[in-house]
Order: sequence, then structure tokens, then C-alpha cells
Amino acid sequence: MTDPSDLARRVREGELRLHELDDHADSETAARARRLFVEHETDTDLETVGEYAFDAETAEPNIENMIGGTQVPVGVVGPIEIDGGAVGGERYLPLATTEGALIASVNRGCSAIRAAGGATARVLKNGMTRAPVFTVEDVGEAATVAAWVREHTDRLAEAAESTTSHGELTDVTPYVVGDSVFLRFTYDTKDAMGMNMATIATEEASGVVEAETPASLVALSGNLCADKKPAAINAVEGRGRTVAADVYIPHDLVEEWFNTTADAIAEANTRKNLLGSAKAGSLGFNAHAANTVAAAFLALGQDIAQVVEGSNAITTVEEREDGLYASLTIASLEVGTVGGGTGLATQAEALDVVGVTGGGDPAGSNADALAEVIATATLAGELSLLAALASRHLSSAHEELGR
Repeated sequence: MTDPSDLARRVREGELRLHELDDHADSETAARARRLFVEHETDTDLETVGEYAFDAETAEPNIENMIGGTQVPVGVVGPIEIDGGAVGGERYLPLATTEGALIASVNRGCSAIRAAGGATARVLKNGMTRAPVFTVEDVGEAATVAAWVREHTDRLAEAAESTTSHGELTDVTPYVVGDSVFLRFTYDTKDAMGMNMATIATEEASGVVEAETPASLVALSGNLCADKKPAAINAVEGRGRTVAADVYIPHDLVEEWFNTTADAIAEANTRKNLLGSAKAGSLGFNAHAANTVAAAFLALGQDIAQVVEGSNAITTVEEREDGLYASLTIASLEVGTVGGGTGLATQAEALDVVGVTGGGDPAGSNADALAEVIATATLAGELSLLAALASRHLSSAHEELGR
């Protein structure tokens, strides 16, 4: 058996590089050797980092230079009662967070929604995007390229889909900026979040564009996708799943669960989430949607950086004759139940709690169900925070929970 101490020594002496350790030992031993090296170089103790439940070898597709694992506390909210297009009945949702009071807040909202008979949720649109940028001679050539793309989407689909057994190209939209042509490819990636799938497929299709038009590829991602950055195009056109959830809560239940009135919650939402966000120039018109989305992403093996797009959400609240109506629409929730971090042990268990492990039948239904559950839980969190603000209980709630 290879001695991790010897491997760490060889790295210190320059004989090996950290990333080469996997060529000289099994994944577990290589990780141990890296910990020993880092401990020596930084005078630290990584004993706890070295305690993790998953098999180091299974993490290879998700990490390089692995030294261990970071543990984030995981709580659970629910049951969440949903009448969805892909999910029905009650579901629990694991959330991983270090923010005290978040789980309690979301749970309060879930309880109110359940008492009111549940929420309605639907995936309204589905499409993962990748947008390469090409260079041309002038705007005349740019117009020629754009016209060719519009007329030959079937050719591009044939090329793109030759790289995947699951993904389907559903649209290619040209955008011209002077001598630059951006092509925003949109794919149905089924139960995968699909960013890698879309990238590989788009590279193949881009070769066809170069072969058939004057355009020359500059970058496979031209930032019009737009991945992991705040972008109005995602807020308007959507990316991943565009999903909405809403609920109607009678006046007596509003007062019972939130200690305030429908009118007060509606006013807080209008002045905070709508007017305040507009004045700030925000792309997200919500209270803290990213809180629940990020906690769900951590627990369920999603791409954490895509919480940026997940915060593209609008919360609406209005007082009606018999109660309170509230909705949350997330324009670009990028989720999957296969691929990425979903195969890691703890994340797979969390997905199993939701009931959406692996591929769905029909394909895409598990990812749709996950999007609907996350959207409903996020709506619950929105309601709870707005109620805390309306009743002026926000700081006392944190104080009571010792945060």
C-alpha cells in the first residue's frame, strides 16, 4: 500500500505535483497525502476535513486536488403540500445552511401553506442555454449569418443532437452587435441540469456555422447565455426551468400563523420587494429567494454558483376579499436530478427524501418536480419573512433562536 506520508514528502520536494497524486495511489490515499502536505505547508490540522461519508473515488468527476469534505448542517422543511404539474401531495425538502432561523422561517411558511390546503406549482418553460460569439467582417456579413441560422436550425439541431442521447435543441436565436454575432442555443436537457451537455452540443453545431457561413468562432460562451451572472436576458427569457408557485390563505389562517394581516403583508411586499427593488435596479423582486434556493442547491447536489440565476424571482402579494394571495415566479431555476453533484452520497440521499432521484418517467419529470418543490418552499420562505417584517418580529425571531 502506498504511504501517504511518502507521497506528501515527494510533493514537498518537487518530485510530484498535487494533481499527479491520483496517478500514484488510490483516491482515498491521494486525498490523505494532500491533507498531510497542506497541513505541513500551512501549519494546520485538517482532521475534521478528512472525515467524510462519500467514497473519494466517486467524487472524482466533481473535484480536483481533493483533500476532504466540508460539512454543512442539513435541516428539513415540510411536509410541503403541492398541486404541481410534475409533483402532487406532500414532500419534504432537505436544506443545507449555516444561517440560523432560516429553516424555522421556511417551515412556518410551509405550515401556513399546508393549513390553507396547499400551493399550486407549475414549470412554465424549460431550456438550458449556451451562446457562442462569432466574428464577421461587418454588419452585412452579420446579417447574412443571422439569416442562415434562422433558415437552417434543423441542420444545427442535427449536429448538436449527434453529441447526446438525451438533449434536444429547441431554438437558436441570433443577436448582432456590430461585427459580432451571438447565437443563443436553447436545449431541453430532460432530467439533467445540462450545462455540460449544452456546451458539447453547441461546439458541434458551431462547427457547422463556421463551415457554412463567413463567421469565425471566438468563444464558445459569449456571456449571452448567461451562466452564473446576473442578467436581464435570464430574467426575461428564462434559463433552466421557469417555475411559479402560488397560494391562497384565508384571513384567519394569516393571523394564526403569521400574527399579522393580509393587508400588512401585501404592503410590505409592495414597498420592499417591488418599489425597493425597482429603486435599487435589482433583477430580483423578492425578499430572500436566494436563501432557500442556495440551501436546496447545497443539500441536493446542484451547481451552487447558479443560485445567481435562481435569485431572478418576483414575489407578488395581494389582499383579496377572503384572504391573502401570494405567488413566486422564478425565471431561471437551473436544477437536475442526474449528473453533476447529484451522485454524491449525501446529495443522492437528500434527493431521495424529495422523491426525485435519477431520471424521471417521462424524461424530465423528476427535474420538473424538483423545481416545483423548491419554488414552493421558496414561496413559503418569502411569506414568512414578509410576515416577520410586517409584524416587526424579524429581529426578535433571530434573538429568540440565539442567532
